[in-house]
Amino acid sequence: MTRKTRKATAVLLGLGVVLAAAGCAGGSSNGGGSGGSNGGSSNSGSSGGNSGSGGGQVKLTVWQNSTTGPGQQFWVDAAKEYHTQHPNVTINIQTIQNEDLDGKLQTALNSNSAPDIFLQRGGGKMQAMVNAGQVQELHLTDDDKKNAGAAALAGVSLDGKVYAMPIDTQPEGFYYSKDLFKQAGIAAPPTTLDELKDAVAKLKGIGVAPIAVGAKDAWPAAHWYYNFALRECSQATMTSTAKSLKFNDPCWNKAGEDLAAFLKVDPFQKGFLTTSAQQGAGSSAGLLANHKAGMELMGNWDPGVIAGLTPDQKPLPDLGWFPFPAVAGGQGDPSAMMGGSDGYSASKKAPKEAVEFLEFLATEKKQEDYTKAFDVIPVNTAAQDVVTASYNVSTLQAFNKAAYSMQYLDTQYGQNVGNAMNAAVVNLLAGKGSAADIVKATNDAAARG
Repeated sequence: MTRKTRKATAVLLGLGVVLAAAGCAGGSSNGGGSGGSNGGSSNSGSSGGNSGSGGGQVKLTVWQNSTTGPGQQFWVDAAKEYHTQHPNVTINIQTIQNEDLDGKLQTALNSNSAPDIFLQRGGGKMQAMVNAGQVQELHLTDDDKKNAGAAALAGVSLDGKVYAMPIDTQPEGFYYSKDLFKQAGIAAPPTTLDELKDAVAKLKGIGVAPIAVGAKDAWPAAHWYYNFALRECSQATMTSTAKSLKFNDPCWNKAGEDLAAFLKVDPFQKGFLTTSAQQGAGSSAGLLANHKAGMELMGNWDPGVIAGLTPDQKPLPDLGWFPFPAVAGGQGDPSAMMGGSDGYSASKKAPKEAVEFLEFLATEKKQEDYTKAFDVIPVNTAAQDVVTASYNVSTLQAFNKAAYSMQYLDTQYGQNVGNAMNAAVVNLLAGKGSAADIVKATNDAAARG
């Protein structure tokens, strides 16, 4: 679902971590081999028949993308803990390399050998799975819905039906240097577009780049358009467009016009078109990490990236966060958030125990464990006390007040449409395109399929 860099990002393919305990029926037959992407065990891959090897025993297969370290340990511990509480359920955790997950999952889904539970990217990919009848609707209880939260559930829902259990949220916003803001005389983070423009002018006044952006990688630049669209377009328009893939509402053009108008204040660092997002001290994250820029619009993986690029390779002590400002006259809710999330779906033939395990992952204790392991923001508000960094606290406060959360648009509308949109936004930033060109390029890509 995301493009983030984090400490638990997958680097291995097909690492099967099989979790069985004494007393489980079947002994070594429940996954004793390490296996490849389908695990090489009697229960791997196929969700059909997982409901038992006699005696009411259930074997579940989970595909996820974290390997060594705290992330992998979370899954190991979660599976063991669940088995202790439910001795009839054995969970086979399999790791698929992040870059390979989509292709292997699609192959498994198409061949009716999908894992019971799998990492859900959301957006257009989830829509395609729903259209093909490959994923279950999750009929959540009121407690489940409370655990996951309305904003997070909105990001994994289609037509009011939930198709994945969200377990963290990755809201996007501005990471900024509190020290540079203070030095520039910016009393408080901007809440309107005019205030953001004023902050740009004040940061220029102290000789630093106001806003860093890594346009070389395309997607960081495109996120500016995404957020203007979030403010200009209503939730109904953005969600209905995911089905029609017709970007005909005037709000799409207005978002591009907003971005073009904002560019007139020259907000970005020199050479932003050839700047990468996360690689080295000269990247957009590196500029913020070394106090060469005042702020950066980015997802919540950014603090970890920034920490690796500071002179002492430690977290930036004066790092703060604020949401994308309100845009006057926009049809989107001004509290709405753009961002990704990690969630897990149950394949169509997965037994009811798969859904029950997903419910377990959203409980307060497991949300706390997940947050500590992955350094993310949990969706369960009861678990959010474990979040202590000031920038994450600010993010949490905004997310908990959000009317809804929208997936990044290149996820929401699929890779082909997203890539065309991203490229057209970069052209606008380079002075080679217009707002109308973004809409045309996006519509053309959608028409090609």
